[in-house]
Amino acid sequence: MKKAIVITLLTAIIGTLEAAGNSGFAEAESLPIMDYLLGLREAEKPHVIDDTVIFTVPSTYRRVGIAFGHEGFGKVYWFRRLMVPNEDAGPWIKNKPPANQFRDSGMLFYVFTVPEDLSGELEYRLIVDGLWTRDPLNPQSRLDNTSGIVRSVVSLPPIKRPDSPNRGPAGALTFTYQAPPGELVTVAGSFNNWDPFMYELREVSPGRYSLSLPLPAGAYQYVFFHRGERRLDPNNPRRLYTRDGKPANEAAVE
Repeated sequence: MKKAIVITLLTAIIGTLEAAGNSGFAEAESLPIMDYLLGLREAEKPHVIDDTVIFTVPSTYRRVGIAFGHEGFGKVYWFRRLMVPNEDAGPWIKNKPPANQFRDSGMLFYVFTVPEDLSGELEYRLIVDGLWTRDPLNPQSRLDNTSGIVRSVVSLPPIKRPDSPNRGPAGALTFTYQAPPGELVTVAGSFNNWDPFMYELREVSPGRYSLSLPLPAGAYQYVFFHRGERRLDPNNPRRLYTRDGKPANEAAVE
């Protein structure tokens, strides 16, 4: 697959995931999720990757939603159509991909990020074309004796969440970068519209640069700029692709 197709595909899927209304997805490692989705040949039972659960159903359904027991089944999240590369698409012309570059995979999907205070198992129900139901692809279910309703269940393995390398003062992100002494290092991200000149790190010791930025609670994407080049944070394993297909790191302010 050509590089341009890969970047376009990554951008398309990330945009679809973000549009799905799962704000927690931004905290997920996106590449393993996309690798899994693109490797599917048909919908299957829920699949757990680290701290995320991926749900799939056939796209023969018109509309599918999901609601979770830990939220009292009070909020519905809607599945999205999974589009995959179309092998029969026409030839690529520079900066002009063919109009039919993607096709329907035959699946709808939803990606759920497990909250930190949830462990053991995840209860949920589906809404399929307007009707509440258990997940027909998931053999695990439980009857609620009080309501008489059958709930689908996903067993959650122990989730290890590493400490954030950006931990610093409360209500702030701390950025740290190693480089030769006496150089210019800046940081840019979703918090400053990716301006590479606004925030310069201070050399706190020879070759160690640092900056703490007070920010509202939420997830932020960022990269460093050193010697005029865009650099990922080698100490932060949380990486994803921005909407324009560029890799970036991610950290959260709680």
